[in-house]
Amino acid sequence: MAKVTEITVWTRGVVMDKEARDVANAFVQAAKMEGKFVQAFDNYEDLPDRVLVTTRKYARISDKEIEMKYLYVNEHPDVVVIVEPTIVKGINILRGMPEGGLLIINTSRSIEYMLKFIPNADILGAVATVDADGISGMRTVDFSGSEGGVDASGIGAGISSPILGAMAKVTGMVKKENLAKVVSDVAAMERGYQEVKIQKFRKARAVYFWGG
Repeated sequence: MAKVTEITVWTRGVVMDKEARDVANAFVQAAKMEGKFVQAFDNYEDLPDRVLVTTRKYARISDKEIEMKYLYVNEHPDVVVIVEPTIVKGINILRGMPEGGLLIINTSRSIEYMLKFIPNADILGAVATVDADGISGMRTVDFSGSEGGVDASGIGAGISSPILGAMAKVTGMVKKENLAKVVSDVAAMERGYQEVKIQKFRKARAVYFWGG
């Protein structure tokens, strides 16, 4: 079976649900432009229609056709993205992650501070933080998905754009030039790329796979 890089995005239901969906969808769209095979989907067992409940979105990227099409959970995420920083408290966000994985957190706090709340942090290859709220002016885009409604906000209109820029920088999996073709706030994406803070612990699994 071809190597598939699994990305899990943690968020909170309803109020930040679209932000995480934009992260997963935009990242795989950029990867698809570069000839990769991709998937992006929600975890509906997480009850995303409940306000503030923790929910997950998934993305998968591979050089070859993805054979695990009907597995609806990322059991071994190489990359974990945290859209709302308090999610790290009380939840094993790294469960199933192989050694050398990457963790990216939207927070203005230091990496050292955030690591206090993360169990099994010793398996990480690198941790990165980006102040996506500060970059975007704490803009979150809430789209309820009401029947007949249309989401006209575009992809990456809120905090997802700087998070995507940080992901491009940390993982090396997609070019920011291709992300710029997808997101609606290119300036915020560029700032996320430039301002992300990274602490490396060992050769990161996903970066190694993609030749970074």
